[in-house]
Amino acid sequence: MANVSRRSFLGAASAGAALATGAGLAATHAPGQRLTSLTQGAAPISPAEHAARIVKLQSLLQQRKIAALLVEAGSALQYFTGISWWRSERTTAALIPAEGRTVVVTPFFEEPSIRETLKIPADVRPWIEDQSPFELIAGALRERRAADTSGLLAVEGTLRYFIVDQVTRALGAGLQIVPGEDLVRACRAVKSPAELALMQAANNVTIAAIRHVHGQIDAGMSNPDIMKILVAATEALGGTHEFSLVLLNEASAFPHGSTTPQQIRKGSVVLIDTGCSVHGYQSDISRTWIYGEPSTRQREVWNTVKRGQEIALETAALGTPVGAIDKAVRAYYESGGWRRDYALPGTSHRTGHGIGMDVHESPYLVRSDTTPLQAGMCFSDEPGIYIPGEFGIRLEDCWHMSDSGPKLFTPLAASLDQPV
Repeated sequence: MANVSRRSFLGAASAGAALATGAGLAATHAPGQRLTSLTQGAAPISPAEHAARIVKLQSLLQQRKIAALLVEAGSALQYFTGISWWRSERTTAALIPAEGRTVVVTPFFEEPSIRETLKIPADVRPWIEDQSPFELIAGALRERRAADTSGLLAVEGTLRYFIVDQVTRALGAGLQIVPGEDLVRACRAVKSPAELALMQAANNVTIAAIRHVHGQIDAGMSNPDIMKILVAATEALGGTHEFSLVLLNEASAFPHGSTTPQQIRKGSVVLIDTGCSVHGYQSDISRTWIYGEPSTRQREVWNTVKRGQEIALETAALGTPVGAIDKAVRAYYESGGWRRDYALPGTSHRTGHGIGMDVHESPYLVRSDTTPLQAGMCFSDEPGIYIPGEFGIRLEDCWHMSDSGPKLFTPLAASLDQPV
């Protein structure tokens, strides 16, 4: 919130090699057992892979006659350079030219820290507090601009406006700012084996943390009580906790939560949506179950959502527009009487989203997205159903497209009685 033949994929899922790691976690940590790290063997992305990313990006820049791509602190900067940094009013950014070395600008006093995670050959140009980082960026572009490129500077899609504005002023006439999101997407949408391995590790942690929480739930517990257990379990299992939602009772009908306090009671819906990162790569898993005896309605809705997850995977095939997955799930739900066009009661959000270094990345499993499925693309599968004033059910697992079909990072929930 996050191709074997279509039928045989689901029928053989628990035995599939792609699910072996996730499925094997069932016996890794029994209830009450001390949690230990599952990520000790996880290897970060190598400098060689970072260098290959720069080469690919520069090839794209050259093909499109674009002088350079500008990225600032965030996942794109980490993807291309290895630099793991946060955003503030002090600009840290990288200018990746169509030819030549990358230039990194950063505050003078941050330079040693920036160099700790830098994984590519680059010129680091620090600026002191009364200097302009934008003049440094403009100067680097003038130096690095290849003779056969046009007067275009591409900017990554999340670059903040004040940086774009100040760089534009520093460059003056003769250079045009253009969107660079399609360049970044062309590099990031298809994951490498090393990236998939890190995402597998993150998903292993998250499903084990949810399994641990499932065994700890008791009457009278509140959202903060459950959240505390979940975060501690995630960290003990070796993940960096990124986000969690604990939605109880009527609040489970709010996809991203409610401010109304809730407590566990007999018949409570417990919806947990959580994720962690391992060396910058994300997981996103949701499980919903009932504390005590489920009602007939709760069980029917849970089974419908589970079938929706299956249909999403059955629809996924190389070359299929990703929006077709969302359409297929909605057609099934609507045939059962749920509302059309993202209305409630029904499924008010897309069937899933791309995932990688960001929890939400393109492409998206929404009916308007025509991006064709490629091997290496990664998504969540989360076609929840929400009934305002009653409850919501969301089940979510992440998967990646392979040459032989979709491969889950974690097995789908078996049943309402065995959700993890």
